[in-house]
This record gives sequence, structure tokens and C-alpha cells, in this order.
Amino acid sequence: MNRIVFLILLLCSFFLFSCSSDSPQQKRKVSKKSFLLIGEFSVEKKSDILTVVRDGAGRSLALVPRGAPDPQGFLPEMIIHTPVKRVITYSSFDVATLKVLGELDTLVGSTTAAEKWYVDDVRQRFIDNKAVWIGNSRAVDYERIKRQQPEMVLTWDPSIIPILSELGIPVVITSTPVAMCLNARMSYVRFLAPFFGKEKEAEAYFTRVSDSVKDIRKRTSNNAGSAKVMWGDMYEKRVLVEPGNAWIGELVGLVESDYLFEDVYGTSCIEISMERFLYSGREATIYFTYRTPATGATSKEALRRDHPLLAAIKPLSPAGKVYAPLPHYSQSGDKLDEIFTDIAAIIHPQLYPLHQLKYFQELPENEPQTMGAAEK
Repeated sequence: MNRIVFLILLLCSFFLFSCSSDSPQQKRKVSKKSFLLIGEFSVEKKSDILTVVRDGAGRSLALVPRGAPDPQGFLPEMIIHTPVKRVITYSSFDVATLKVLGELDTLVGSTTAAEKWYVDDVRQRFIDNKAVWIGNSRAVDYERIKRQQPEMVLTWDPSIIPILSELGIPVVITSTPVAMCLNARMSYVRFLAPFFGKEKEAEAYFTRVSDSVKDIRKRTSNNAGSAKVMWGDMYEKRVLVEPGNAWIGELVGLVESDYLFEDVYGTSCIEISMERFLYSGREATIYFTYRTPATGATSKEALRRDHPLLAAIKPLSPAGKVYAPLPHYSQSGDKLDEIFTDIAAIIHPQLYPLHQLKYFQELPENEPQTMGAAEK
């Protein structure tokens, strides 16, 4: 059970100013200041040789072109020279964002082992020893990190900052205290782009995803149905859900359906009471579980058997539907447009009659029979 909860927390990760003064040399080339707010993140171009970014923990870091003088007012471990050439990541969403930017070749380490990657290009980097597993995200191998000589580490875990600071390795926190809204999820690529000088690629991707959202909104407008959606899961000691402020809740509302945890606010995979989960489950018609088929979501029967109380929610009866993410879902952050369309098609199947799901699987009522069982 602990292993399943750990995997779910990693999956949820699919779902996550103080500025120093400029020196005269930094100010002289300023032609136009720009400021970009992306949820809890921000990017501010102070000059041609200084961009200040705010990470998910509210820390200000300086991005400086290689060869340019380091700015005053920043500790060495808060200065990142661009374009970054060597990156270690905790989150598969960050790896997917590197792929969007055409910067997968910068990946030199991850907390996800080679055999757990479904993305061929990423898995190949491990096979070729260009990237290494740095250990479990809750107990990383700092010596291994040091040997990889990363120029920055992207992580959701602020506890590693003191040790990596001693090693002179910049840390960027890519998770936030509250779940990312729809726009922040789509725009996150704009936050990472300046680290690599790939702003054009980021804008192209943002436009692509924005266009898909516009198409979804247009197709589903004036088609309000009776769908009532819940997204989360019940475990032995905890109940976790996606809050209403998360991109998932916002997307469900965008397609004119009811998200039953709309009033819940906070971080992705937020804990709620079992009573609240079951209460909402009585009127739900569609249930998205965090579990994949690999972690037990093979049928409604399997979910009921794993946690009998789940049998009380309507989607686990023949009157409702249950969907599980496929194993590659959490590693497909570079395909947000397709993921959004999958969700819209699940909620409004009549509007997407020819759509084939790519990232989710509808669970059957009972466990599929094996060949041996069928013969008996």
C-alpha cells in the first residue's frame, strides 16, 4: 500500500519577489522590461544580461548568459548560467517540458529509473549512460548527483536545497503550495524556456495547447450535460483528490460539467475526509482514479475489492463510469492538448464519436478473464 501511495504522489506531480538591484552595466542595455506571471512562478527580464525568475517556493534566481558578469545581490547557488546544458529532474512533467523545448539532451539524471520510463527518447538516454537514476526521490544519492555535474536541479523537494547549496548546485523548486490552474499548467513551459533560451518554442507550444482549449470550449459550449465528475482516490489511511482550483477542476467546468470538489482548495492530491469523498460519490457519474492498471485499477470489481467502501460511490455501480490513467499518462506533459481532448471526450462522448482515448482507460465492471479461467 505504501508503494502505491508513493506512486500516486509521483503521479500527482503530473497534476502541481524579492529582486536584487541592477548594476549600471546591467541597466545600460535595457530597452524594455518584461514581466510574466505564471501562477506562483514569474519571469522578469531586467536587462539583456539578467533575467530574474521566481520559483515555486518564492525564491528569486538570476539567469545570466554564459560569459556575462554575475549580478550583485545573489548568492552563487542562486545564479544560473544560460543556456543550461546539464539538468537533473524529479518530476516527469519537467522532463516532458524539456522535450517540448527540444532540450531533452540536457537531461543527465532523474528520480525515475530507466525501466519505469515509457518515453523512448528518455529511456534511451539511460541505456546510453547519458542520464542516471539518482535514487528514490525521498532519499536521493547526493554523491551520484555531484558526479553528474548538473547546472541545476528541478525538484519539488525544498529539503535538498541546503546540501546542494553546499555543493554549489542551483536548485529550482517546480511545485507550488497550491495546485496549478489551467492557464498555469499550459504556461509552465514559459517559465522553463528562459533557462535554455527557447522562448519561441515555448510560445509555439502554448499556442498549440491554447488552440486545443478553444476548440474544446467551442465544441462543448451549449452542450451542458448531466456529467458530475470526481477525481481522486481512497487508500488505507488517506483520501486524496484534485481540488477545484486545479487545472482538472477548471477543465471540467470549461466543458460545462460539474466538478464535485470545486469547493476544495489547495495543493494537488489534497487530503479530504472519507465522509466527504463518499458524499460526493453518491451523485458522481464519472470517476477518475489516480491508480493505473499497473497499480490495481483493472476493473470496478478490483477497486471494490481493494477498498470495500469505494463500492458506495455511484460510478462503481453499473450506472456510472470509472477511468484510470494509462501508465504513460504521467510522462506525457508534452501532450497537454491531447490529454485535455481525451478528458473532454470522456465527459461528452456524443461530441467526439470517433475519438480514441490515448491516456485513459474505461474500467470494465468485472476483471477480464484470463485464457485459463475462460477455458475452465
